[in-house]
Amino acid sequence: APAAVALGLDAFEPPRRQRGGRHAALEVLHDFLDARSGQYRGGISSPLKAPTACSRLSPYLAWGCLSLRELVQATRARVAALPEGDRRRAGLAAFLSRLYWHCHFIQKLESEPTLEFRNLHRGYDGLREPEWNQAHFDALVGGRTGWPLVDACVAMLRATGWLNFRMRAMLVSVAAYPLWLHWREVGLWLARAFLDYEPGIHWSQLQMQSGTTGINTTRVYNPIEQARDHDPQGVFVRRWLPALRRVPDTWLFEPWRMPESVQARCGVRVGEDIALPVVDLETATRAAKTRIHALRAQPEVRAAKAAIVERHGSRKPPQGRRKTAAGSASGQLDLGF
Repeated sequence: APAAVALGLDAFEPPRRQRGGRHAALEVLHDFLDARSGQYRGGISSPLKAPTACSRLSPYLAWGCLSLRELVQATRARVAALPEGDRRRAGLAAFLSRLYWHCHFIQKLESEPTLEFRNLHRGYDGLREPEWNQAHFDALVGGRTGWPLVDACVAMLRATGWLNFRMRAMLVSVAAYPLWLHWREVGLWLARAFLDYEPGIHWSQLQMQSGTTGINTTRVYNPIEQARDHDPQGVFVRRWLPALRRVPDTWLFEPWRMPESVQARCGVRVGEDIALPVVDLETATRAAKTRIHALRAQPEVRAAKAAIVERHGSRKPPQGRRKTAAGSASGQLDLGF
C-alpha cells in the first residue's frame, strides 16, 4: 500500500501511539474489564489518571478491530460475573452508558450529515467565520498558546494521538472562546491528530463545545482552573513541557507572570522558552461569551431551537440526567472511553 505522503496526506505516526490489530485490541479489552475498570469512575477526567482509567478501546472501535456489539456483550457478561460491591461494576456500568451515547452521536451524523461542514443551528452562521485568526490557530496547533495545560495537551496529542475527553473539550473550548476560532478548521486538525477519530462523535462535540448547536448549554473551560483542579502539582504539564520543570510551583499555573529575577534564577525566559499567552484569557473569554449569548437571545435564533431539539434531542434521557428547559437531555457529557 502507498504511504500517506505519496497520497498527498499528512504523515501520521505519533511515536507513543497505541498499536493496532485484533490481538492488541483484545488484550486492552480484557485488561480493562478485569482490572482497570475499577478506576473508571473518578479517573477519566484527570489527564494524569485517564491514560489507564479510560478503557483505551476507542481506536480499536474506530478502526474496526472490535465491534460495538462484542464490546457491549463482553462488558455485560463481566458485570454479571462480578460480586456486588465490586468497584468494577460501577465503572463498567458507567462505561456502558457511554457506549449508548457513542451510538447516539453516530446516528446524529447519519441524520444530519451536513453538521460536519456547517453550523447545526444556521442562526450561528457568520458568528466566527469572517474573523479567522491564523496566528491564533498556529499558536494552538504549535502548542504555543502560553497556557500550560493547553500546550501540554497538544504535546501529548502529537506524541500519542490520544487525549481524554475533558482535555479534548478544553482544547475546543479554548479554540472557540478566547481564541475565537471557527470549529471547522480546528476540527480538521484534531481529526487528523486523533488516532480514534470517529466522525459522528467528533463533529457533534466540536459544535457542542463551540456553542453552535443552539440547544446545548454553553460550556467554557478555563485552562488555568482546569490545571488547578486536575493537575494541582503540575505533574502532567511538567511531563509534556520540559521547560516547566524549572519553573517554581508558585508560578506554574501562570508562568508568564514570573518576575524577571525569577526567570533569570530558574533559567526560563517567558516569550522564548515558554510562550506568552496569545490573548488575555479573562477579557477574551468574557467578550466571546457576550457575543454568543447576545446571538442566542435573538428571537429568530430562539425560534429555530425547537426544530433542532425535535430532530436531534435524546428521547429517553438516562435516569437522573437533568433535562434542559426545552425538555430533552443536553447530550453534552464526558464520553471518556
